[in-house]
Amino acid sequence: MTTGLDDAEAVDRAITSRRSVRAFLADPVPLQTVEHLLRVASRAPSGSNIQPWRVHVLLGAALAALTRELLAMHEAGEPEAREYDYYPKSWRSPYLDRRRKAGWGLYALAGVAKGDRAAAARQRGLNYAFFGAPVGLIFTIDRDLEKGSWLDFGMFLQSIMVAARGHGLDTCPQAALANYPAVVRRQLGIPAEEMVVCGMALGRADPAAPPNTLVTEREALSSFVTVHR
Repeated sequence: MTTGLDDAEAVDRAITSRRSVRAFLADPVPLQTVEHLLRVASRAPSGSNIQPWRVHVLLGAALAALTRELLAMHEAGEPEAREYDYYPKSWRSPYLDRRRKAGWGLYALAGVAKGDRAAAARQRGLNYAFFGAPVGLIFTIDRDLEKGSWLDFGMFLQSIMVAARGHGLDTCPQAALANYPAVVRRQLGIPAEEMVVCGMALGRADPAAPPNTLVTEREALSSFVTVHR
């Protein structure tokens, strides 16, 4: 293993260039590359090395079949049935402010006017098509595992996204893909004792798509860091 400034810059670049891409090129990603990324990401830490993550890789016909059914559910206005709370039950500042700013920024780039519910629904529906990515990933976790394992899962997901950047690939982590767990479970043969955590789109970003120009802000260290001496 080599060390030095170049290594540090490469890691920093992989982390800071990661973004949630919402329009992908159709260029295929070899299964061997996907497997390599997952193998690298499996080095993520987990409590007592229990490695609580499970991954379903969707390509070709399997990806198209899941997309069709999820889109049909969304377009029919079927109520969502996520099995865990991702967002707060009650929003407050500063989290609501940040959410609105990111959401309005995306919608503006996508050409969705404020108050246009139909256009907003169509934009949300792109989640269920994995934003046109050639690879879809679905992540599940055993129901009897506790919050610590969910923290471990987050580190695994981040590792996939950072590793993807090192290979010139882009991603979008998607909590929306857990909105219809019964569909996902049936399509992929996921046993009842596993919970659908989220999905992820993987591929190459479409550089011509306006939503991909969105760069969300990050808070200054002073807003979330306390140094104790």
